Amino acid sequence: MLITFLWGATFIVIKNALADASPFLFNALRMLLATLVLAAVYCRELPKINAQALRSGAIVGVLLFLGYEFQTTGLRLTSPSKSAFITGVSVVLVPVFLILFWKRKVNRWTALGVFAAFIGLALMTIPAGAQALADWSSVNRGDMLTFGCAIAFGLHIIFLGKATKQSPFAQIAFIQTAVAALLMSLAVPLAPAQFVRFTPRLMIAVAVTAVLCTALAFTVQSWAQQFTPPTHTALIFSLEPVFAWLTSYVVEGERLGLRVSAGALLILAGILLSELKGNEQEATAREM
Repeated sequence: MLITFLWGATFIVIKNALADASPFLFNALRMLLATLVLAAVYCRELPKINAQALRSGAIVGVLLFLGYEFQTTGLRLTSPSKSAFITGVSVVLVPVFLILFWKRKVNRWTALGVFAAFIGLALMTIPAGAQALADWSSVNRGDMLTFGCAIAFGLHIIFLGKATKQSPFAQIAFIQTAVAALLMSLAVPLAPAQFVRFTPRLMIAVAVTAVLCTALAFTVQSWAQQFTPPTHTALIFSLEPVFAWLTSYVVEGERLGLRVSAGALLILAGILLSELKGNEQEATAREM
């Protein structure tokens, strides 16, 4: 819950910091610092890393890289609260991916939750009017990039749960962060129009997101997912967009319009239906 609050509250911090650095450079700075922090904290664990941990950590690291690159690039083009709610779709994508790729069965509550979340996503991202529905070029490009982030983070939750059951959580936390940092560093010269101004705002944002929202957050998540299934983790993460909107409202006075608010509520309702009622029905079926 604490980590979810930190992630939600820092959407506005990152949004403001992107005035001083391009998304790829910001992510590279953040992940490099987080990698150094984790290397210092878990220095005794690093020599124990084996091939299994390296392989599992590399997979979740690639997904982490994709998730943050999509999210941060999209955040420059959309609002913090919309970014957070669209990222929250990753929660309902977890059972969808488990169904598609791991042949899990879906119950009616999960299906209803997924449907509600995607209707909400459409309300938040597609402008009103029949013409807008037919012309997808009217969709905010930042929202579409953020949906790519939701896909990556949905897969990240699943693969991280599997990785931490096979290898020590400290090793996975370090490897995934180091792999993401390496890929982000390699991506910087490939992206156009890179810039950075080392302002106090940027340095505070890099420090907060690197230490609290990356090094600490992914250590806690890697540890916790040894004991909680991916769907339960996803349920806790469903509060992230709520925290993000509240922070954005308090700090920036951001208000969601009626259509966007309805979409946000549908996404949250879909998340809760899928994770609460869906899991309850699965538990009942197992008991029978």
